[in-house]
Amino acid sequence: MRQRPGAVVAGALVSTTMTLSEPNAGHYREVQRVTQLWIWIIVLVPTAIAWWAFVQQVLLSKPFGINPAPDVAVGIIWVVFGLAFPLLILAVNLRTEVRGDVVRLRFLPLWSRAIAVSDVRECQARTYRPIGEYWGWGIRWTPGHGWCYTIKGNRGVQLTLADGKRLLIGSNRPEQLAEAINSRRAHNPN
Repeated sequence: MRQRPGAVVAGALVSTTMTLSEPNAGHYREVQRVTQLWIWIIVLVPTAIAWWAFVQQVLLSKPFGINPAPDVAVGIIWVVFGLAFPLLILAVNLRTEVRGDVVRLRFLPLWSRAIAVSDVRECQARTYRPIGEYWGWGIRWTPGHGWCYTIKGNRGVQLTLADGKRLLIGSNRPEQLAEAINSRRAHNPN
């Protein structure tokens, strides 16, 4: 087995773990995490303010702001924005796995989906426009494009399913993901 650590791509740390068992065996695993600097700025600014308010007002007994909130309210804001919000963003990841006859997507900590390889009619790596085609990143559905499961970037694997529905899986290694899916499809002809 071989594992690939994170790498720096276009100025952002890309946290990817990929495991390929036996060349051409069709086994693939990738974990993508939220590492975009702009998202972390959006997360850490309210986190820093919540910590500052909590330390100033609750721990040091110095009122925070011109019209300070009660200590209980500052404590609740600290728990939500100082602890829960950044921990949630740390926990969010997209796990893509091709094993056996299933493509499994897990958007942790909230959601998962399994797609039978026998349901895949077409599979190809491609570059897409996240804003233009899917209105951003995450779990999304848009008319004419179908479902999209992404964390970042503009590369992925486009699947067309047996029922004609389309789905895009974001990936840092779309060619290898497509190769793994197509390898399993070759072992599972309909």
